[in-house]
Amino acid sequence: MLADALGRPLRFIVTAGQVGDVTQSPALLEGQTGGAVLADKAYDSNVLRAIIAQIGAIAVIPSNRTPKVVFPHDAIVYKQRSRIEQCFNHLKHCRRFATRYERRTIHFIGFAFLAAAMDWLR
Repeated sequence: MLADALGRPLRFIVTAGQVGDVTQSPALLEGQTGGAVLADKAYDSNVLRAIIAQIGAIAVIPSNRTPKVVFPHDAIVYKQRSRIEQCFNHLKHCRRFATRYERRTIHFIGFAFLAAAMDWLR
């Protein structure tokens, strides 16, 4: 999921359970603009950092525990990532979203858009 600076969801991509989220980052960031991209340690990859640099943004992503090259990040800006976590929390209040009752992906995505629209109204 891609969220804006206020923690409102912008884009969703549903993957299989065993697929890492970082693989979908280029598709989520396609066509986006902004000053910074905030993500957690799971998104620490050189490919993603290059994509973020191409869109003209700053990557605010902490390095993994054992990196060969440590990338510094702005800890004050990184604290704003809590808004993205709050977005997930708001969406998970919808039990149907949190437990994924739907068998078909298209139905789940439809409900995700509905829950996101309701979240935008708060």
